Amino acid sequence: MSTTNTKDRGADWLPTWTTEDVEEWDSNRAWRTLWITTGNLTLAFITWFLVSAIAPKLNSIGFDLSVAQLYWLAAMPGLAGGTLRLIWTFLPPIVGTRKLVTFTTILFVVPLIGWALAVQNPSTPYVVLLFLGILAGIGGGAFSGFMPSTSYFFPRERQGTALGIQAGIGNFGVSVVQFVTPWIIGIGLVGASQVMVNKDTGVSRDVWFQNAGYIWVPFVLIGTAAAWILLRSVPVQARGIREQFDIFHNKHTWIMTYLYVITFGTFSGLAAAFGLMINNIYGSAKFGAEGIDALKYAFLGALVGSAARVIAGPIADRVGGGKLTVVSTIGIAVGALFTLGQLHPTSAAEFPTFLAGMLVIFFFAGVGNASTFKQMPMIFEKRQAGSVIGWTSAIAAYGPFGFGILLASIAPTLFFALGVVFALIAAVIAWWYYVRPGAEKPC
Repeated sequence: MSTTNTKDRGADWLPTWTTEDVEEWDSNRAWRTLWITTGNLTLAFITWFLVSAIAPKLNSIGFDLSVAQLYWLAAMPGLAGGTLRLIWTFLPPIVGTRKLVTFTTILFVVPLIGWALAVQNPSTPYVVLLFLGILAGIGGGAFSGFMPSTSYFFPRERQGTALGIQAGIGNFGVSVVQFVTPWIIGIGLVGASQVMVNKDTGVSRDVWFQNAGYIWVPFVLIGTAAAWILLRSVPVQARGIREQFDIFHNKHTWIMTYLYVITFGTFSGLAAAFGLMINNIYGSAKFGAEGIDALKYAFLGALVGSAARVIAGPIADRVGGGKLTVVSTIGIAVGALFTLGQLHPTSAAEFPTFLAGMLVIFFFAGVGNASTFKQMPMIFEKRQAGSVIGWTSAIAAYGPFGFGILLASIAPTLFFALGVVFALIAAVIAWWYYVRPGAEKPC
């Protein structure tokens, strides 16, 4: 992609930018942009999934929330994240990479500090907790701005690798916050402690739940400064939001939206609800002292899915995104079908089998996250591809909300059965349009 002069748009914007001519392509700036936006995207996912790391233990520090209330609470960041992505989707060509990444990143401090304050008072009204869950969705919204902003800097043949790295490492933010939270709350860093009580054993210990939010604030400030100082914007031409609506006239926008909902929607939705699922199916409420501590295992799903996304990016560049999407959706269906048989345990000793089935789902969801992002730059022209990436990721970001509401409303068996059906439909669609001999858009 070669662009025209944009001096009138200010110093944020590079005067020209070329990606498809390897000799003229500024790979150093491209990779520098990738690493900065990737670091800040990791912080975005940490902010977005902070609630999923806190919610399973709120009742143990004095809150009194029902199972349905906890699922709704974990779902709020997904509702907000998906909605905000609809806005962030159209901002990269208008606002530019520098301002978009900088100002979005600094907003993360609001929910981080808000949750740090709220968990110190068990009488915090539930409506306030829901509002803080919505604010955490700012981290989810960032994805639709950061990913297209990065895609502008890379040639098509390298976008699978670049976007796989960015999204995969960014997704690690989910497992990071779920892994770090149980450890960091045990250290007295800031403020007074709370007493966490195991209701089955009566054992109590001092914890500092506010650390789960405060610990990330310095990193957010560093990420904000790095973005402002080191980033610039590619002069992709789009005069406004209306011009970008042309993506909705292309049926492949809707096809790729469905495929990304099945892959990233599954990853994000299960990652947000995984801890609560472990608590409700294998936790102490059902098996007493033998029950499984969700915080010891909840991070594994996001860890496996994120790693799969990083690994699958370069593979998608070599074999094609369409083929890998078919494999990933079939894998999700198989994993969901297997997990169907692990939802009514008679003993907590059955947990490893349930965990294995869930990790299969997370793995193939991660593979599909990378393969679909390889497909979109191949199916659409440069500017449209950025908008489609933002749009599809916005809709898929409703995963935590949709999964949370479904799990609060229907039996887990029906939930996973529906997952099998929708994943198999996705496999057929991907094969028909992008893989079979004579496919409309082979990629």
